[in-house]
Amino acid sequence: MTIRGAFVAAGLALVLGCGAGHFSTADAEAIEALLHRQQQAWNRGDVEAFMDGYWRSAQMTFSSGAVIERGWDATLERYQTRYPDAATMGQLAFDIEEIRPLSADAAVVLGRFTLTETSEAGTGVFTLVVRRRAEGWRIVHDHTSGGSIPSAELRKTRSTSRS
Repeated sequence: MTIRGAFVAAGLALVLGCGAGHFSTADAEAIEALLHRQQQAWNRGDVEAFMDGYWRSAQMTFSSGAVIERGWDATLERYQTRYPDAATMGQLAFDIEEIRPLSADAAVVLGRFTLTETSEAGTGVFTLVVRRRAEGWRIVHDHTSGGSIPSAELRKTRSTSRS
């Protein structure tokens, strides 16, 4: 085999090997289910179950406001400090705008959140990097930006969420 033939064979093997796995509709549905489970956990006041959606690692990152938090434990502590009880947590709704595959085992999720029925009420956007782990799809990076809902809009949100 010539050197050129060896490069062609190696390149072909690399391309074929990369195509062995792919991101499927079932993967997108599994990511949506992960976020749905998080929403349900939040709405019943269970921060620890909400955190099950995140990669349980010191390498997981959470960015919000001017803070970059590193690690699952630090992120859990941040949530528990900011939302000490179910009343403070309120009700959370997600609206997933897009799930964009990066590879067979990774995707970016772009969405919106609305938090109501709490003094912490607000709305905003999030970008998540999710990876397929041994335990299933998990959030490895979360960047969330939000703000408060003006009083008139909050009343409107509360009335439509109870309809």
